[in-house]
Amino acid sequence: MQSQWVFPVSALQLTPSVVTSSYTVAKELYDRSRGVEFLFRLGSSLGLPTSAMFTAATWFHRFFMRYSMEDYHRQDVAASCIFLATKTEECGRKLRDVARVCQAKITGKDVSLIHSESPEVDQLQNVILLTEEVLLEALCFDFVAPSPHAELIDLFDAYHEDSRVYDYAWSIAHDSYRTPLCVLFPPRIIASACYVLAQRAVDGPHSASLDARISASPPSASLPTPPSHKPASPDASRFAVEYYGFTEDDIAKVSGNILLEYYSAQDMQNAPHVAPLTMISPPTSSLRPTLYEPFSQVPQPLFQSASVPPAGTSNRTPISSYGGNTPAKTPLHVAEQPERAIPEPAKKVIGRLDLS
Repeated sequence: MQSQWVFPVSALQLTPSVVTSSYTVAKELYDRSRGVEFLFRLGSSLGLPTSAMFTAATWFHRFFMRYSMEDYHRQDVAASCIFLATKTEECGRKLRDVARVCQAKITGKDVSLIHSESPEVDQLQNVILLTEEVLLEALCFDFVAPSPHAELIDLFDAYHEDSRVYDYAWSIAHDSYRTPLCVLFPPRIIASACYVLAQRAVDGPHSASLDARISASPPSASLPTPPSHKPASPDASRFAVEYYGFTEDDIAKVSGNILLEYYSAQDMQNAPHVAPLTMISPPTSSLRPTLYEPFSQVPQPLFQSASVPPAGTSNRTPISSYGGNTPAKTPLHVAEQPERAIPEPAKKVIGRLDLS
């Protein structure tokens, strides 16, 4: 049932953003990460359950497999995904409330300063509704979005690990939504990658390598154990792979290379907590072009707003769970809808603080 939403990794080279615009793969992945960060911030401010936010993030990635990021601004799509998720996940929020909180995030103001009847909120309601129509078409009204977190719970129940492994795996699964993994692999594969990476991070640099953890057969017991004050159990290190009985094709996907690239692309000065993950060497069997570039080197839009962030607003915002930098404001980008053009007065350009 989910096959139409599982794309080969090579499809990232052929997305509408890359094929029909000036976007590079690295730039699109960077903007996807920023869009999901905005989505999570919006959902958290609205008090939504994490399950609704994960569903919305999955739809966000599915949308941009079929539409270009140059035609639909990531913040507009994120807001529409959140609004749709409040309806399908039975955690309803009024459209005006979603637009009001979204406007607060866009402008960097406290939500209490955003008047619910302001023209900007009215305009944003129109944008959310118009984008939602395109979103529904892109999703083919298929709202099912399984999460790797459910698979992680099964792994946690089946094997009693160090609590740090649970915490790491859960956090990595959260961060996986800032990458397009949810449209590249089934949830079970993603959950296993998160679990294996979490074990490797907790066990330390002298523990079994990723190659050993995802190999088709366990390493020979005759091989010398690398020096370590607390060597990990070979059975424990291969638990996720053996628990699901993965085939060799599946095992190749468990490597978590995309996650490792994502973490390595971040500025370590602003994301010190991801250092244990960036030190993990990828499997030697993985051969494909690198998808991510360091976020600090990704080209930024030439068109920048002249306005400055409001007083008391920081330009710093997480790229992942752990922090990062973001460019200055960009102008409000209204999704192009030639057949349902927004009336001219509603096209007032406002400053858009990039909180993603």
